[in-house]
Amino acid sequence: MDRMNVEEFEASIISICSKSLAVKSTAILTFSFTWIKIRTYLTDGSFVDISYNQETGKITYTQIRDDRRIFGADNKKGWHWHPYEDPQRHEFTDAEIIFDEFLKRVEENLSK
Repeated sequence: MDRMNVEEFEASIISICSKSLAVKSTAILTFSFTWIKIRTYLTDGSFVDISYNQETGKITYTQIRDDRRIFGADNKKGWHWHPYEDPQRHEFTDAEIIFDEFLKRVEENLSK
């Protein structure tokens, strides 16, 4: 993905969340001209924190329940997943992980 500005990133996340039946609501937690943190509240009581730094290109997606990460993905030291089975583990991938893909995995897990 070409590096987006903060407003483009926010619009993309809001658009994706608005189409998901698993998302109850979305809130902007913090933002500036170069970074943003968004929280998406899910129907099962968990939430996803999404952060983006325009200057560094760092992106994180973290699903949290009971104050603990239960699933995640980020591009620190290369794109990787933090799987449900062991969220501390890093499963590296050659492909960029886009939020749409991340949210689909969250939705699949919620339906189990």
